[in-house]
Amino acid sequence: MTSIYLDNAATTKVDPEVSKAMRPYFDEFYGNASSVHVKGQESKRALENARKIIADEVNAKPEEIYFTSGGTESNNWALKGSFFKNLKEGKNHIIVTKIEHDCIINTAKWLEKNGAKVTYLNVDKEGFINIKELKKAITPKTFLVSIMQGNNEIGTIQNLQEIGKITKEKNILFHTDAAQSFTKVFLDTKKMNLDMVTLNAHKIYGPKGVGALFIREGVKIEPLVHGGGQERNMRSGTENIAGIVGFGKAVEISKKINYEKISKLRDELIDGILKKIPETKLNGSDGANRLVNNVNITFKNCEGEALGAYLENKGIYVSTGSACMSNTDAQSHVLKAIGLTPKDQDSTIRFTLSKDTTKKDIKYVLKVLPEIVDKMRRVERLK
Repeated sequence: MTSIYLDNAATTKVDPEVSKAMRPYFDEFYGNASSVHVKGQESKRALENARKIIADEVNAKPEEIYFTSGGTESNNWALKGSFFKNLKEGKNHIIVTKIEHDCIINTAKWLEKNGAKVTYLNVDKEGFINIKELKKAITPKTFLVSIMQGNNEIGTIQNLQEIGKITKEKNILFHTDAAQSFTKVFLDTKKMNLDMVTLNAHKIYGPKGVGALFIREGVKIEPLVHGGGQERNMRSGTENIAGIVGFGKAVEISKKINYEKISKLRDELIDGILKKIPETKLNGSDGANRLVNNVNITFKNCEGEALGAYLENKGIYVSTGSACMSNTDAQSHVLKAIGLTPKDQDSTIRFTLSKDTTKKDIKYVLKVLPEIVDKMRRVERLK
């Protein structure tokens, strides 16, 4: 049976090289990295090797990388840790965008209940912030700006370098959620004046349950997890060595990925849908300002969940939005922020490609998708 997985923004398949690299750390090099004996130090060396690989990828020092359980924890830590540290100095204002991932939005809402003031920046119809509005939002009590690099739903890539100049001038911390963009988009902590960066393994063909937070040397935030003092007293808990090794290997593998090929297939899918299917609309930006693997399309008069189910019956796996929202009845706050009506939000599908997506896969999707949409619309007209 045909099986075409186009939900890679939700998670990616673990690369065989990653699995192979991780395997020995389950049953051969199984020591606790905090132990001083040989078994422990074997794990410690693997831990530090992965830390250096990841640090080099974002132009950071190894000691600026702190391992976590994933992107959600890293985002929570960046916001909560910096808030409670700066609250002591009388600063309580955070700036985020209306299209951040749920774990940023919900953390910001939680912080509002605990004394924070939060500004949610508007975006334009393509998902970009207005730099003038960002400048205007800054107050003497602002201590943090958190703006994601590449949006998980619509693929829009923000200009972090431009934002970083503003935050540096104002002496404000700058955090970005790079879970979706990491390794796909240029990311340099120094050139972009980034103080904190959220990274994740399972979006780049690594294992689930492991991520990292870059914290620039000299930046002070409160720990989120307390315990035995691992990660230089900043993130306690016995390290997930196998996962961390897999994370490092996934970053190494990313250097061999042909992103130009993925980008061409993305554009082929976008162009094919827009040309073959009437009343369709691409959401987000296009070209170089869009994540190489992201396609987000509104199909007028087609209920998204039903369309997704029809595609699944044909062996094509997609999503109607962020995987983190799939268990709720809430509509996409991202699509709402770029101006889509509730009906159009419910008629939107996200296709996200991987390094394993082929031209044959795209050809098959473009063959069956117009037939499904046409059938659904004919049924809708008969109601």
